[in-house]
Amino acid sequence: MILSLAGLPHHIRVSRQKSHHGLRRVALLLILFTLEGCYYVQAIRGHTELMNRRRPVAEVIADDDSSDELRRKLALVQAARDFAVSELMLPDNDSYRSYADLERDFVVWNVFAAPEFDLEAKTWCFPVAGCVAYRGYFSESSAAAFSKKLAGQGYDVTIGGVSAYSTLGRFADPLLNTMMRWTDVDLVTTMFHELAHQKLYVKGDSMFNESFASVVADYGIARWLDLREQIAAAPSAGGDEHVRRSMMALVVATRVELNTLYDGTMTEDRMRQQKNSIFRKLSDDAEALVRADGGKVRNWLAAPMNNARLVSMNLYEGRFNAFQSILATCDDDLRCFYARAERLAELSFADRSKQLANLQHQLPISAPD
Repeated sequence: MILSLAGLPHHIRVSRQKSHHGLRRVALLLILFTLEGCYYVQAIRGHTELMNRRRPVAEVIADDDSSDELRRKLALVQAARDFAVSELMLPDNDSYRSYADLERDFVVWNVFAAPEFDLEAKTWCFPVAGCVAYRGYFSESSAAAFSKKLAGQGYDVTIGGVSAYSTLGRFADPLLNTMMRWTDVDLVTTMFHELAHQKLYVKGDSMFNESFASVVADYGIARWLDLREQIAAAPSAGGDEHVRRSMMALVVATRVELNTLYDGTMTEDRMRQQKNSIFRKLSDDAEALVRADGGKVRNWLAAPMNNARLVSMNLYEGRFNAFQSILATCDDDLRCFYARAERLAELSFADRSKQLANLQHQLPISAPD
């Protein structure tokens, strides 16, 4: 996930500046605050607090006050961090070489929105990150207030707590306490995902960015587990993947059904009723999959569902099969995979989307049993 703070111009986000930049910085800040008000203020404050809490990982491991479990996880992640450089060709920088305890469960809360009868995500645009399909807040109450405002304008809205993020390499992103409650597999996978954003990022194409990073992370964790011979100790990397892909097949089918509904000629009241029925069926079918698997996986399609929740999922999965197809065509060679992804990144949005849509159907999405 990309933190929307990345949209701030770099010279505003860097704390130490040469004096001759002062007037320029003030002028730009005035423009930004006039346009966005408190949003940029909370972003700057939140990120500054986060960065000020960083400590080198080695220092945290050596600290007698650190728990044994924290020491173990940090040592594991540092080994995986080196693996990301040597085997996955991900950026070799200071990101995830430090640790910060934020003393809360999430680092930011992202707000997603979509029209009531449309699966096109509402976007917000920033100077560096481009247009993204979410807006991040360091305060849950601020995210809730913004969500309420959007709902009052007729949007379907959802809020998601985020445990990790990337500033696209512009800062030395730390490991966070919000990540430490995860399993080892989820922790390492997420770090690979965030580093992949630093490897390749297309301004204004959230689906490309998130799907690309998800495929890199999935490939990376499989290689990492194979190297460490931990697959038997990490069931979430095997059996649970089938459930996840089956649930995403339900999402794909639901998107098709909803798009047909929204393109129809029903009255709004009738369309609203039908929409609610479709979403209830999605949640019920997903619950059946979870129960059949023994309840080992959380039903992340549980009610209440709406368009905003659906489009937020599509960011990560919308082009997943397309990038998997590229990786398969490259015989799992990452140099080839990255080169092809970079060529796609150079295309216009329309041409890139067309090529990815064609690739999306070359590998079948797992259908529910």
